[in-house]
Amino acid sequence: MHAEHAQYVEGPWLRALGTALRGGPAARSRPVRAPRPAVRSAPGGPRRPRGGQGGLRGLHARARRAWDRPLTAYYLVLGGSLLITVLGLVMVYSASQIKALQNGLAPSYFFRKQLLAAAIGTVLLLAAARTPVRLLRALAYPLLAVSVLLLCMVQVPGIGETINGNTNWISLGGPFQLQPSEFAKLALVLWGADLLARKQSKKLLTQWKHLLVPLVPVTFLLLGLIMLGGDMGTTVVLTTVLLGLLWVAGAPTRLFSGVFGVTAVLAVLFIKTSANRMSRLECIGATDPGAHDQCWQAVHGIYALANGGWFGAGLGASVEKWGELPEPHTDFIFAITGEELGLAGTLSVLALFAALGYAGIRVAGRTEDPFVRYAAGGVTTWITAQAVVNIGAVLGLLPIAGVPLPLFSYGGSALLPTMFAIGLLIAFARDEPGARAALAMRQPGVRWKTMRRRVKKRPSGER
Repeated sequence: MHAEHAQYVEGPWLRALGTALRGGPAARSRPVRAPRPAVRSAPGGPRRPRGGQGGLRGLHARARRAWDRPLTAYYLVLGGSLLITVLGLVMVYSASQIKALQNGLAPSYFFRKQLLAAAIGTVLLLAAARTPVRLLRALAYPLLAVSVLLLCMVQVPGIGETINGNTNWISLGGPFQLQPSEFAKLALVLWGADLLARKQSKKLLTQWKHLLVPLVPVTFLLLGLIMLGGDMGTTVVLTTVLLGLLWVAGAPTRLFSGVFGVTAVLAVLFIKTSANRMSRLECIGATDPGAHDQCWQAVHGIYALANGGWFGAGLGASVEKWGELPEPHTDFIFAITGEELGLAGTLSVLALFAALGYAGIRVAGRTEDPFVRYAAGGVTTWITAQAVVNIGAVLGLLPIAGVPLPLFSYGGSALLPTMFAIGLLIAFARDEPGARAALAMRQPGVRWKTMRRRVKKRPSGER
């Protein structure tokens, strides 16, 4: 009696409640799926990987998707250049204090000048990022003409200024100087990109004479004017920019090898005719300063890196900057970075430059505009080649060339054109079709309106 009453009470009411929770009478017609049997592997059978190969494969897939996003290059250029510049300001302040005190100046003298140059460079970066491509191409020839004129003025007595044996400066009055060879790099990139783009539009790049003339003769003119002042390092960077432009333009291997061979022969000739350059070449891999201390700077750069160890002696705690290492805030600032921030700090700087180089290559490879492709390739070649020459000299793998580390070393003449070139990369990366669409979606109001159009209007009774 009690069992039947319980069955009568529980059965209909519980079935009605279950039907209501499952969605009403329509749920009765749904087929009931049988539970899947638990699959258990044999004691010696294979097991599903947990966090091993599957986890690494998933991590690689997520990283691949992140690299392929439309705004990856844009963020890499913007974030990488910003971090390099800020870290460079910190290291300039740390590495230049003793040098300023030795010259009877305030400890923050070099830092304040570099900060002013960074502020002006930021304005140039923003201007370059907003300048249309047509205006950039129009500025290419005037910028090249001004660079040639300034390089000629350097050799005029009373105008050119000699520093550390090289006559590559023009005094602007007071503590400010201008190095025209730094602006010649930017001029060569813009002019060479415009020249090759115009020839490609006329389908002339298939002929070797149009690939070489007038690009190679004008570049050799710039190299000759720079070599009159004795700046071998800048000539190496400019030569690399020329080779990079020819490579992006698709020059045949034999033509590319011929230009490279001619420049190599000229480089050997210039090195053989200078005792100073020969001594620098002999200091590659040196572990002793030598009888006349000709390898003093190279050896003490290695000492600074060795003193840093894994994590460095601490910011501001460098020993080599106390008069032992020449040019600690310019050419050898990477050595002071290694001494104060250790291997971790130097690898971070290398990673930032690698990310910047990758982003530049990606921009050059994905664009459909020939001028953008050549300009992005030239800027990327310029920055990465100069970084390799500077860091290679500090590590003792290359001769000391006297070129600064881009965006990092002290020097306004080097910082200003480099930041303008970074602005060009930012503009090119933002102008990609996928990046342009992604940035448009992030504007205020666009995302909400787009999503509202995609959602269908539901009935009033549906929740």
